[in-house]
Amino acid sequence: MTAAMPKFSDLDALYSNEEAKVATEMYEDPDLFQEEMEKIFKNTWVWVAHESEFPDKGSFKLSNVGLDPVIVVRDRKGVIHCMVNRCRHRAATVCEVKKGKTSSFQCPYHGWGYGLDGSLRALPYPEQYGDDFDKAQHGLLKLRTESYNGMVFATFKEDIEPLVDFLGPKVCKYIDLFMKQGGGFPVKVLGEHQFTVPMNWKVQLENTTDAYHFPVVHKSFLQSLDEATEDMFDFLDKGRGWVEDLGNGHSVMMMIPEREDLDSGLDEPIEDRFQELAEEIRAEGYSEDQVKKIVKAVGGAGFNLNLFPNVSFSLAFFRVLTPVSVDQTDIRHIAIGMDGGPQAANRMRIRLHEHFQGPMGFGSPDDAEVWERVQRGTKGGGQLPILVNRGMVDEEPGDLGPRGHISAETGMRAAYGMWKRMMVGA
Repeated sequence: MTAAMPKFSDLDALYSNEEAKVATEMYEDPDLFQEEMEKIFKNTWVWVAHESEFPDKGSFKLSNVGLDPVIVVRDRKGVIHCMVNRCRHRAATVCEVKKGKTSSFQCPYHGWGYGLDGSLRALPYPEQYGDDFDKAQHGLLKLRTESYNGMVFATFKEDIEPLVDFLGPKVCKYIDLFMKQGGGFPVKVLGEHQFTVPMNWKVQLENTTDAYHFPVVHKSFLQSLDEATEDMFDFLDKGRGWVEDLGNGHSVMMMIPEREDLDSGLDEPIEDRFQELAEEIRAEGYSEDQVKKIVKAVGGAGFNLNLFPNVSFSLAFFRVLTPVSVDQTDIRHIAIGMDGGPQAANRMRIRLHEHFQGPMGFGSPDDAEVWERVQRGTKGGGQLPILVNRGMVDEEPGDLGPRGHISAETGMRAAYGMWKRMMVGA
């Protein structure tokens, strides 16, 4: 019997590299969504955690790799593991606490117990399995796990290229620049909030590399700023930034070039909005050089780094997407600060996070509104393509991919190009 042809054999009809047009069914077809989960999320590096979330041996948190629930945990030797949250006996989850500290994991159904490294340590009445039952073959399913500069990634694909090769040198450079928000201290997670949006995951994949929407969607945010800060965020009119394809679906959107490297320009005067903060930090005994470095770091980086397929380093926080279904996506906004840094600096980081990213902030609720409206809009005129062709007219070649105007959809084309390669299996 001849094998059935894959439903989505004509990927050019779903996304055209030449015309940069996305078919509406890319957001709507549940079968395509399932294929994406297998061909993309099961076959690449997916961000799962930040190392600061595991300060002690036994520290753990729950995360996801596509649709698979996972536990990320630091074992007794200090090694971080990522394991599927599913008992090897009858599939019950072995952990339902979002984060914490433990010495082991135990299934609540029949009591199978697992070590921090995922190995099966004990089970009640093992004699009923016979003498040849091998506990070593029944540990939690483990994923290959690697880190770069504190960012923890995991993959189901054992023979995949090393993480640093998947990221590439330019992405690693931008991660290093982003982490300068520690102001001389290690970066740590301060907290996070999660919300669910009725949208396809690719709507969010597009958003963090989209400067074109900023003055429209975030008008209320811009109006809430002082004049100098509003001028700094006026990157679309000034057009001094760019968007660049960094390979493997990754991209950077440089909105405020003067904040690309937070170690530069430290001899410039401290911004008026941070003068009180500077005085607080001085009062804690920090030198003037340290004060300037810390205060500049508090203001965040000047770019968004979008990593395919699920995480963005966005100005001053991490944004993580988790696909749930074809038209539902969980979003996590993770605030970051300085591990061991001044309390006043971390307090200010949280206040700035709340101002834009928080549930009652000026930014994220507006974003979520338009994401939902995109998904609702796809119900009409399904034959119409979604356009991601802005900026193709004057893109210039870069080291790994094209570079375009700050409002160009270069980053979206980078992500969809990688999507297409992975769906083909190339």
